[in-house]
Amino acid sequence: MKQPSNGVLRTPHAYPQSALPPGVQPLARPVPLVKAQSLAFLMFEKPDLAACENFLTDFGLQTVERTAERLLMRGSGPQACIYMARRGRRARYLGAAFSVAGEAELALLETRIGARRLPAGAIPGGGSGVELTDPAGNVLWLICGQRAPAPLPLRAPLLADTNCYGQLRRVNRTVRPPMEPAAVAKLGHVVLQTVDFAGMADWYMRHLGLIPTDVQYLADGSPNLAFFRLDLGDTPADHHSFVLAGGIEEKYEHSAYEVVDLDALGQGQNVLRANGHRHMWGIGRHVLGSQLFDYWCDPDGMEFEHYTDGDVFTASHETHYVPLELSGIWAWGHDVPASMGVKRDLGTLVKIVRLLRQGRLSLARLQLLGRAMSAPRPWL
Repeated sequence: MKQPSNGVLRTPHAYPQSALPPGVQPLARPVPLVKAQSLAFLMFEKPDLAACENFLTDFGLQTVERTAERLLMRGSGPQACIYMARRGRRARYLGAAFSVAGEAELALLETRIGARRLPAGAIPGGGSGVELTDPAGNVLWLICGQRAPAPLPLRAPLLADTNCYGQLRRVNRTVRPPMEPAAVAKLGHVVLQTVDFAGMADWYMRHLGLIPTDVQYLADGSPNLAFFRLDLGDTPADHHSFVLAGGIEEKYEHSAYEVVDLDALGQGQNVLRANGHRHMWGIGRHVLGSQLFDYWCDPDGMEFEHYTDGDVFTASHETHYVPLELSGIWAWGHDVPASMGVKRDLGTLVKIVRLLRQGRLSLARLQLLGRAMSAPRPWL
């Protein structure tokens, strides 16, 4: 007979930057050139736009435009587009577009760092913008002046009718959420992996004015993963709009899209399953950011997340530091899938050997990464 586990469910302790343990290195914040106001849309290259549109429709986005060469999709919120794909030979992430306050910010980027003006008509919804390229080759657009379309109908959250022990809010009434795709309200965040965590973190903070909300550090105290939020002053901003993780390649990890509530996650999962799409992970709850989540793969295997109930913070909230552990990804739900870890195959070995020979990765750091990713469950 199997004996019960004596393990204790836990989450790693979070330290405010003003009270860091000895040896933990704070993530230095450069003076920003501009401060982004929102994550506007993501850009991809896709070989089959029709298959992409089919998945995204079942995922809860709405088609704005599909031609032989371009696909634009929007959510229910007042954004002209949150997903843009151009037809190409292979599936890949191209970059992200963030909005800024106005033309003054664009002119500053042109003058100070040689940002390139985007051609007329390049931005869905109009407006103007400039293009930069990050150290890994990803495109970054800074834009302003987009036209805001009217929001699409979105059902009210059902949380106000939730019955809890000792709090009966729903009497002589039922809850019958509609069987439909989980209508996406907005684009929430994008997650990238990089070999040069310190360099990429500095670059994005400098060019977007991002604030690190939670920083995860390796056993030697060095930062290796950060959840960044927008600096909106006293206006609450999502726990993260951009996430950067140190690793062994330059890679798009996933992007996340907000839905109205937990019932939307559940009904959306039913619709995606019924239509034959590949489920990845969920439903569960994250630790950092607190979101309820559900992950899916598009036809090319790229990862997309539905989420709801995330944390928000104003600019005054202090950065916190947490040990980096794979077990720190989720508070409850099924175990994290193997696909979210590092593949143990020849391709991975080749990448590691190449990075070691190039001097972009040290054996000591590789060992630290391996140790951080070795705990499969949040248990002692």
